[in-house]
Amino acid sequence: MSSLPTSNLQMPLAPARNSDAAKVIQPAWVRIVHWINAVAMIMMIMSGWQIYNASPLFDFTFSRSITLGGWLGGALLWHFAAMWLLMVNGLVYLVLGFVTGRFRRKLLPLSAGGVIGDTEAALTGKLSHDDLTKYNQIQKLLYAGIIVVGVLIVLSGLSIWKPVQLQWLTALFGGYDVARYVHFFCMAVIVAFLVIHVALALLVPKSLRAMIIGR
Repeated sequence: MSSLPTSNLQMPLAPARNSDAAKVIQPAWVRIVHWINAVAMIMMIMSGWQIYNASPLFDFTFSRSITLGGWLGGALLWHFAAMWLLMVNGLVYLVLGFVTGRFRRKLLPLSAGGVIGDTEAALTGKLSHDDLTKYNQIQKLLYAGIIVVGVLIVLSGLSIWKPVQLQWLTALFGGYDVARYVHFFCMAVIVAFLVIHVALALLVPKSLRAMIIGR
């Protein structure tokens, strides 16, 4: 009896696993520190506006409806509580970011030409968001920049809080008054970043989903 052709005996292959569905975009530790940081930063900003109102740097104050603390003493309590949360959480983020190699993988390489090219693509609606595991040049610049601003706002805040005990740090900023301006403008940059960050999350909903469930 002749044997059947080998090709007729082959079993159909099982469907390939959907690797995209199983791919972890945001690891658990990133999601945890992200949301803790979001809460701490909002508390810092709102209480900071109330502290600013007690001694404004410019000819305007913030509405009490968007401040936290109710008065200077209350705002300081909220600000210091959020400060420790932000510092500890930020330190965890920085350590894990370097140890795991996330910063190297996500933020490098970064080039001026790449930023210009991705900016042009974004303005013309041609910037792709298909692969959320990779940051485009604009994202790399924003995230790297906000890390630097975060370090500056903490250091300037410490120099304002303890100008005598940390006089060497206050001196690095050019004195107490200059440190206040540095702290204020860093706050303004962070607020602008948050507005852009939220807007992009709304434009690309799957990025928000990834920051909630990881995929």
